[in-house]
Amino acid sequence: MSKRVKVFSGFERFWHLAQLFLIFGLLFTGFNMHGTWSVLPFEQALDVHIVLALSLIGLWVLAIFWHLTTGEWRQYVPTGKGLIPMVLYYAYGIFSVEAKPYTITVQAKHNPLQRLAYFGFKVAIAPALWTSGLLLLFYVDWSQTALGAVLPLQWVAWVHVAAAFALILFLIVHVYMAGTTGKPWYSYLRAMFVDGYEKV
Repeated sequence: MSKRVKVFSGFERFWHLAQLFLIFGLLFTGFNMHGTWSVLPFEQALDVHIVLALSLIGLWVLAIFWHLTTGEWRQYVPTGKGLIPMVLYYAYGIFSVEAKPYTITVQAKHNPLQRLAYFGFKVAIAPALWTSGLLLLFYVDWSQTALGAVLPLQWVAWVHVAAAFALILFLIVHVYMAGTTGKPWYSYLRAMFVDGYEKV
């Protein structure tokens, strides 16, 4: 027996949608500056990139505050309980129409594999993007200090680009899973971007 329950709040849906636009804008302007394409002049792409990056950092700070004050940070704490069944389900069970070994609840919105992926994003990819991006933005201020003597600009740029590619990989898997594993296929996308309701 299943019923539709509101799992994702209005803030969570806003946060997800705002990240979508900001991150794709950052990828577009970042690859423009990198020379992958030349839609905007470099200076304009840089200015837009900086505005988007600062907006995303502001959004993440707001989201961190929201997660801490509401207790929703618990949704992202990794757990080994049920991890192997989820891995096996995504590896082959989903293709043989097995029942999903995890049921979403308001108290536990993410399965163990999702928790692990989101935790990795939050402790590795996001901090690498933040730190390297801010170092690049304020290079003039620290390049003449002791930090500039031990940290070449090229290394910082490589970390930023590597973190951007890690983000792209995360997004590809994230969008693929969200758009292909629901029943109907758009159910997870509708829940996160439109009404917040999931079948539980």
